[in-house]
Amino acid sequence: MPSNVGADAGSGAGHERARGESTRNGRAGPARGAAGRGLDGDEGATLSAVPTEATEATEATEATVPAEAVTPLIRGIAVLRRLTEADGVSSLSGLERSTGLARSTVDRITATLARRGYVRLDGRDAVLAPRLMELGNAYLAALRLPRLLDAHADALADELDESVSLAVGDQDGVRFIHQATRRRAMSLSFRIGDLLPAERTAPGPLFATEWGEPEWARWRERRAADPEDRGFPAVPARSRPIGTDVRGPASPDADPSPPALGDDFEWRTAEAREDGWALDDQLIEPGLVALAMPVREAGRIACVVSVVSHTSRHTAADLRDTLLPRLRAAVAAMERELRETPEGASAAPAAPSGLAVWTGESKQELGREFVESLARGLTVITAFGEGRSALTLSEVARATGLARATARRALITLEHLGYVTAHEHVFRLTPRVLGLGFPPLSRTSLAEIATPHLTGLSQRLHESVSLAVLTGEEIQYTARLTTSRILSVHITVGTRLPAYATSLGRVMLADLPGPPLPELRPLTPHTITDPDRLRAVLDRVRVEGYALVDEELEQGLRSIAVPVRGHGGRVVAAVNVAMHSSRRTSAQCVDELLPELLTTATAIEADLRVAGRFRRVPRG
Repeated sequence: MPSNVGADAGSGAGHERARGESTRNGRAGPARGAAGRGLDGDEGATLSAVPTEATEATEATEATVPAEAVTPLIRGIAVLRRLTEADGVSSLSGLERSTGLARSTVDRITATLARRGYVRLDGRDAVLAPRLMELGNAYLAALRLPRLLDAHADALADELDESVSLAVGDQDGVRFIHQATRRRAMSLSFRIGDLLPAERTAPGPLFATEWGEPEWARWRERRAADPEDRGFPAVPARSRPIGTDVRGPASPDADPSPPALGDDFEWRTAEAREDGWALDDQLIEPGLVALAMPVREAGRIACVVSVVSHTSRHTAADLRDTLLPRLRAAVAAMERELRETPEGASAAPAAPSGLAVWTGESKQELGREFVESLARGLTVITAFGEGRSALTLSEVARATGLARATARRALITLEHLGYVTAHEHVFRLTPRVLGLGFPPLSRTSLAEIATPHLTGLSQRLHESVSLAVLTGEEIQYTARLTTSRILSVHITVGTRLPAYATSLGRVMLADLPGPPLPELRPLTPHTITDPDRLRAVLDRVRVEGYALVDEELEQGLRSIAVPVRGHGGRVVAAVNVAMHSSRRTSAQCVDELLPELLTTATAIEADLRVAGRFRRVPRG
């Protein structure tokens, strides 16, 4: 792929052929002849021949690598891809095997990603962390479609009581940008960011109506190289011969034999061009049917909305006959939303992010274990966002605080890997960015987000800590870390307790406007049972930002809690420390525990903001 980055920088990118040696024992040999940046930032290091996208089954082992490509960025992205394919967690030795990188290289890449907050090192495992979603968020914000269309998709799902998806085209595949699913025994399991082969979906033929011959040639090459779709982890392997249409012949007079390679998809594309909609009749797996229509902006397909069901509820024909009119109305509303909200001009990026200072401090602290060029390269992705869908090299450099030459090399690398496109000196992110950790992280719950932070809090304080949510008049524990003590608080996840008598409940009740109080029963001699007195306590909690409850739930039990705030500043959960009253006085709880609780709540909120920007985070 030729790079256009050099046009803005005043010189060509330059390309050299990097030939990978044959794979031995599952590990790729070193590429030869590629100049680049070594893992330590040294010039002239060799570039390991690791695949850039596992779902690109047609990608050759010989890859043309730009001479100015940043080697550590290529390797770091390869590690993130393998972690994504492993559903978010892999041993370090597993990453060594799957990437073909040396163990020392894997260790330094994961240490850098951990410093960035993109992975968490848990013993010998690397685990994707919610902050990594800021890369996918940058693409979704720049795309602007989720912000404008998600509510329409959610309303359609509620109206039809069926799952509804929004998807964009990603070369010869389809990638989801929004899912509004129904809770059923058999429900849609695709995630935001999942990539599917175009020919096995309802949106695929619609996107293919805009393909030219190069796109069709790419598709045929990929189909020939990967006939069973093994390169698409999000879908089951193909169980029918290539070219077999599950719906059978197009007419009673048609040849009943299976069509030649690709004829079925080309036929479905021709039908989609004529009809303006497309069906998926169990192409992904038996029982799954879908109806899709394109959402157009300025005459081009901006995205495709599809209604997904099961054959126990609808056949494909019934889905079309029953739901097509309502789907048309929803698409018309979406297109009207896009017309009435024109895309803003490319705004100048915000002030420099302070990246240079941060990477300098990280390098000083971690030494050779911190790969500065990897951290800088990934930060280039976050320069894009709402109002910044298309940026010049100069704008990227200003947004990140990087030197133009550094930003240019990162863009060259990202363009080579398919995460950035360049046209007339302007750069845009591609849907492939969602493949960097977004699918496994898009199902992360609040409890899963909070647990690593609770673990750290419990280890620092040597006390039991908990996360709970408010369910009516009770709190429900959703995450808990306990300490090994002879005398300790034994509460399990799922336990419900009256909110009025717990520190967790009071910080959540205090956020409600005039919460109705239940019957206040005395659980111990210290329980507050006077409504006016309890409301005064809640007012104080609201002002002070924490609640301390002393032996009101159970004698000898003392706890202190702080709120966890979500989008818009509303309290969505609470974190507390609970202990026997003999271990700390109330004053010691405030002096010693409250600062640690506030720090932990702030860290949880930061992850929650990233994880919940374009999706609803389950509270459980």
